[in-house]
Amino acid sequence: MTENETPQDTLSLKGRRAVVTGSSSGIGRAIALELSAAGAEVLIHANRSIAGGEKLRQEITARGARCEFIQADLRTGKAATAFFEEALETLGSLDIWINNAGVDILTGEGAKLSYEEKLDSLIAVDLRASILLARKAGSAMKDHGGVILNMGWDQAAVGMEGESGELFGAIKGAVMAFTRSLALSLAPKVRVNCLAPGWIRTAWGEEAPAEWQERVLQEVPLGRWGSPEDVASTARFLVSDAASFISGQVVNINGGAIS
Repeated sequence: MTENETPQDTLSLKGRRAVVTGSSSGIGRAIALELSAAGAEVLIHANRSIAGGEKLRQEITARGARCEFIQADLRTGKAATAFFEEALETLGSLDIWINNAGVDILTGEGAKLSYEEKLDSLIAVDLRASILLARKAGSAMKDHGGVILNMGWDQAAVGMEGESGELFGAIKGAVMAFTRSLALSLAPKVRVNCLAPGWIRTAWGEEAPAEWQERVLQEVPLGRWGSPEDVASTARFLVSDAASFISGQVVNINGGAIS
């Protein structure tokens, strides 16, 4: 912070151009709203939830802010590259890139997939697309600077029993490791960090059975579920000038749970 800047000035994102993948609902939606409220021009993304993406675009533009929406399936490298090129062309330049897109294997049709099918889906979107898009964003920002955020998971550092724990632990652990290395590759112009949410009440949390609700209260010292807005406010801080000396970090957003 310079002599004439206030703390609020360093949190402003006015004039910056941001992409948030997987932003039609949940954490991604909250991040897009937060960045827009801070002054950023935001490009949002969804694959299947086109209606949700369009609804969010209308909500942001109704507030007088710029918001663009692109539908894209990120399961192949070719598709991810095409999405990146369209996003860059649409915005004109990039200052912020947030890889939030991920496969839902806990609810709906995703929960019915076999173990191997879930693994393949997570590798394709949560891991490979995040890696490819982060590298492309870093290349586009290397001259003027910028910030990249990836999405990890707090339990990946310690492990969790069960099928979903195994799968998410392996994939998100890889994303977290990649983030640390990419931060070194892109320094000093581009900062790269990783958000690692804990128990956040998204779609699965809303429907989780009583034993899981009780488990959350036991494991989280702050005694509640986190909200998408808790993650979004952390994201805003990390992409702002207030966090200009933070890079290569995995930031837990988990109410103090051991991880």
